[in-house]
Amino acid sequence: MKFLSITAALIIAFITHSQKESPKIMIGIVVDQMCYDYLYRFEKNYSKRGFKKLMNNGSHLKNMHFNYIPTYTGPGHASIYTGTTPRNHGIIANDWLQRASLQHVNCVGDNGVKGIESSALYGKSSPHRLNVQTVTDQLKKSYTKSKVISISIKDRGAILPGGHNSDGTYWFDYGKGTFITSSYYKTKLPKWLQDFNENNNAASYADVWVPLLKESAYSAIDDSPYEKVLAGKTSPTFPYDIPNLCKTGASLQPFAMSPFANTLLTDLALNAIEHEHLGEDESPDMLCISYSSPDIAGHAFGPDSKEIEDIYIRLDLELARFIESLEKLFGKDGFILFLTADHGVVPVPQKLVDEGFSGGYLFVDQMMNQLRTSCKKQFGMDFILGQDNLNIYLNYNLINSYQDSIDMDQILSLFEEELRNIEGVKQTARRSELMKGIQYKDRLLQMLFEGFDPKRSGDLLLILQPGYLPKSTLSLNPHQGTSHGSGYSYDTHVPCLWYGGGIRKNEILEPLNITDIGPTLLELLNLPRLESMVGTTIKAIKP
Repeated sequence: MKFLSITAALIIAFITHSQKESPKIMIGIVVDQMCYDYLYRFEKNYSKRGFKKLMNNGSHLKNMHFNYIPTYTGPGHASIYTGTTPRNHGIIANDWLQRASLQHVNCVGDNGVKGIESSALYGKSSPHRLNVQTVTDQLKKSYTKSKVISISIKDRGAILPGGHNSDGTYWFDYGKGTFITSSYYKTKLPKWLQDFNENNNAASYADVWVPLLKESAYSAIDDSPYEKVLAGKTSPTFPYDIPNLCKTGASLQPFAMSPFANTLLTDLALNAIEHEHLGEDESPDMLCISYSSPDIAGHAFGPDSKEIEDIYIRLDLELARFIESLEKLFGKDGFILFLTADHGVVPVPQKLVDEGFSGGYLFVDQMMNQLRTSCKKQFGMDFILGQDNLNIYLNYNLINSYQDSIDMDQILSLFEEELRNIEGVKQTARRSELMKGIQYKDRLLQMLFEGFDPKRSGDLLLILQPGYLPKSTLSLNPHQGTSHGSGYSYDTHVPCLWYGGGIRKNEILEPLNITDIGPTLLELLNLPRLESMVGTTIKAIKP
């Protein structure tokens, strides 16, 4: 009994020591669609208190990349906070084709829950499709008094970081202009958030968006043929009367893509810290923030636009006031903050073409029509079930009914031959090959393998040439705006900055994977590693 008492005392002492050594609060910031070079491209207009403070006074990981395809928002947030790739966590895209229902499902969509104080379209979401635990789940499991709060404009930007057991996961309701949750988490919003929503919402924050600085301070031109024109505008130029544009389009999308949404989210973060009493006891807490607006604007205007330049100049100031608040609340050593992105973005392909670089568009609807026509001509039947995210799904039931005369290998061989002659397609990979789990010497094929889930992915997966985007001929002005999703550096290379108590001041040039963030967080929080993790702890950020 005496031995057991001593052992118990040692365990308690170890736990107490671990809690004391952990930061009071861990802050995770994901900037949706931030290329690594934005740190330097817009640096001249950054303050000394935002991005520059993190770069110059913390650990600056200069060679952080995503290690899978596709590079989308859902997989990005899941991979950051699980320390593994889509082949393990299951979030293979923002949406994918579900074979059983023949429906395209959202990565966080959940018809089994209902929105809490939401409009009809925006509350049915949960992490039920996330197959593994997150860093935040492990924190909650190890320290029962620890709190996890996760917030974003996008539902997936809040839900996937917050994991399965958060104390509050909140996202933006495009119908009401306020923050909501679902019945997966709560039966009602906390009083502090109800009060926040009443006074802090899209209606109260929306304003006329004009450039923050004088004209000569910007490197980008304002009027570009490569930018989308918003409904209610005649050109893609400042000023943007956000309240009026929201009324014209009967949508809050213009607000969500404006810098005012970033300000609203920062204020929500500060209110959450105050009213949830984060960082006030011996158990470490975690606050996950995802700034969605840069991505929403980036899709419309592209990385070379004045709008994106202005958004990042303003986001720098949001970071500055947030960091200043953290230091006042917890002291410079009382918290740890990391900042990264969920993906980058390709320059507008039409701009690349016009400037003589490699790039272009694969019109997926035309491609699929061609494959269906060839399939009917060769076999007398269309065996395609559907397509999503450059994944082609075959109709197994139909193929099985023809098994005496036609097999899947014949169908895939036909498609591969057709695709070799389609401009923009670089290579393909079959589901049967990816399921073998072998390590590929080809970097892009290995990335495709890391993004593959046999239950959710298609039967034939495509990789496009550099600078190419998949589009539909039905898209409005398809040669304007841009996107992401590839395994090329413009999509994979993102910032990774660490700052706070016990973080070294250094620059790290070593190539690192986005899946290294999760294990690093667990070590900083003195938590055991999750079995599903494939990343490696980044030792160089600690003294």
